[in-house]
Amino acid sequence: MSTADTRFPGFCRDCLSGQPAGLRRCRACGSPRLLYHDELYRLTLAHIDCDAFYAAIEKRDDPTLADKPVIIGGGKRGVVSTACYVARIHGVRSAMPMFKALEACPNAVVIKPNMEKYVAVGRQVRTMMQDLTPLVQPLSIDEAFLELKGTERLHHDPPARVLARFVQRVEKEVGITISVGLSYCKFLAKVASDLNKPRGFSIIGEAEALDFLREKPVRLIWGVGKAFAEALERDGIRTVGQLQTMEETDLMRRYGIMGKRLFNLSRGQDDREVHANDPAKSVSAETTFFDDISSHDELVAHLRRLSEKVAVRLRKSGIAGHTVVLKLKTADFKGRTRNRKLEDPTMLADKIFRIGMELLRKETDGTKFRLIGIGVTDLTDPGRADPPDLVDPAATRRAAAEAAMNTLRDKFGKATVETGYTFGKSGPERFHGKLTVKTSGKIGDPGE
Repeated sequence: MSTADTRFPGFCRDCLSGQPAGLRRCRACGSPRLLYHDELYRLTLAHIDCDAFYAAIEKRDDPTLADKPVIIGGGKRGVVSTACYVARIHGVRSAMPMFKALEACPNAVVIKPNMEKYVAVGRQVRTMMQDLTPLVQPLSIDEAFLELKGTERLHHDPPARVLARFVQRVEKEVGITISVGLSYCKFLAKVASDLNKPRGFSIIGEAEALDFLREKPVRLIWGVGKAFAEALERDGIRTVGQLQTMEETDLMRRYGIMGKRLFNLSRGQDDREVHANDPAKSVSAETTFFDDISSHDELVAHLRRLSEKVAVRLRKSGIAGHTVVLKLKTADFKGRTRNRKLEDPTMLADKIFRIGMELLRKETDGTKFRLIGIGVTDLTDPGRADPPDLVDPAATRRAAAEAAMNTLRDKFGKATVETGYTFGKSGPERFHGKLTVKTSGKIGDPGE
């Protein structure tokens, strides 16, 4: 650790010069972006999150959008993928139905997602992260945990200053901004990165953790969604501080294994380590329809296309899935999820589709749906995937046919050959579709 860098209690995020205590502006460059903290030079675990990632890339590529509200999404019946901070001022949020977003911000510029471009930029930023430390654990296309412990000798600087320099590099070379959370554990590093977006750099130290968390709502804790927060509120628990006064055994008696998480995280206790290349949890594809669909045959056509997308992703990634998951959303935005565990893991579109079709058949009772998705979870090595089916020889023939189709598509394009389920039927991409990979509990990099 460089003595020159740590003899002052803080530094300027713009020029990186050391700053004596009590200053409001940098004594060297005049910037107000000064960083002070009692544990500034001891903390090593960071969460990095790109600011309004998709929208930021579009604004970078089209400077005329700089001051305009930008929404990344599709059509009036889609959902918001990302909204820039100008649009957020008007109340637009990610995952908001598009018609509500446009009601809140009618002058917004709506841009269809360009996942190929976003994935390329995400990989560029991730490569830069890996220049700092080998311990980079991506959570999604635009965020990751980094552990920089032991890197001081390599960089001749403590992690806080290394991260500040990294932020400058991303802004200069990539043309987007990022926010950093620095702490001693994953939970609080993630919380810190959300505190002062955009271009934030926030620190939560171990000594202040209990006081920092005390007045926060219980929704701050990972895994406490709307329904669980309402259950806690019915029990009179609204703040993290209330959880801090409760015994672990009492919380577990009331809430099971989640009670243990409430106990630990409410006290800032999180011993999860940063693991590079954290394995994906699931692979899925979904599409939102232009018009609500109740017809079983129409839903099957979409299901087949989505199953093929998932199979392509599995094949390219060299992974297989043990459980098939069907996702539906009704016209009134109510979700349905159905799944089935397989005896052997699969990476075949045919098997994913047929299981999905069986699950779908029980749901097509005249209900109108606005979204359908299919995916696999319990990912594993493909070595044991799709053994010959001795009970159903036709399944083996279909697998061979699928392999032949894949060869043709790889060589001549995906539209070269179709199955009878999709031939001559309009594709789901006429409105909105996405391919997702779930890592560490969050939707991840769709194109990696």
